[in-house]
Amino acid sequence: MRESSSPLAGLRRRVARIAASGGPSGARAGGWLASGHAGFDAALGGGLAAGRVHEMFAADPLDAASAAAFAALLALRGGGAAPLLWLRTADAARRGGCLHAPGIAELGGNPDRLLLIEAGDAKALLAAANDAARCPGSAAVVVESWGRLPALDLTAGRRLALGARDAGVTLLLLRLAAEPTPSVAETRWRIAAAPSRELEAQAPGAPAFDLELLRWRGGPAGARWRLEWNRDDQAFRDAALSGAVLPLASRRTLESRGAEAA
Repeated sequence: MRESSSPLAGLRRRVARIAASGGPSGARAGGWLASGHAGFDAALGGGLAAGRVHEMFAADPLDAASAAAFAALLALRGGGAAPLLWLRTADAARRGGCLHAPGIAELGGNPDRLLLIEAGDAKALLAAANDAARCPGSAAVVVESWGRLPALDLTAGRRLALGARDAGVTLLLLRLAAEPTPSVAETRWRIAAAPSRELEAQAPGAPAFDLELLRWRGGPAGARWRLEWNRDDQAFRDAALSGAVLPLASRRTLESRGAEAA
């Protein structure tokens, strides 16, 4: 579902209805948004801390879809049947493409839980994010942007962090085609597509991700994981690889062609 965030009244009404329902108890501050992978979650003390802001950066523009997929799959693991609020700018929608409901369903997620809000510009995006972060009944809030986002300075970041903390909401800032800058985020990640294992009849394997923890306020950074999504278990697991779907050479060729086109 898509609605304009220019007047925020519609979003505020939806947020109020979700909040009035009480929301899932697991979304309160002090909990975690867990991946289902024992080692990953244990290393972070249980998963991504609820009531906190977490930043996810695509390793390069070609990894934008993988970063978005990881954020979506992780967020949909939390909150039971609670809605996932996904906010994005119109520019991010043009560059990153549409969220594909049948694809979410194929991966085992419920697209009916997704509430998509498209903002016309960065100012409207952050205003909507501030409202959404204060909704205690959501599974999580994803805020997607493309390129530099000067409006997201330390003051704006603190405002988001306070709202998420007070509501116990996990807020994921999905930063595509952007470089990390100082922020109030609890964790910061770099995400890239990883080779997936080939299935029978050369069918593509499960989505796989290379994750690097760039920053963690609660402990040391620098850890890396390679995980793949298990549709049946609705959880991440260690990736068992048998060959790349997109070899490194092909990836570099695509980058070169993209640069030439630019």
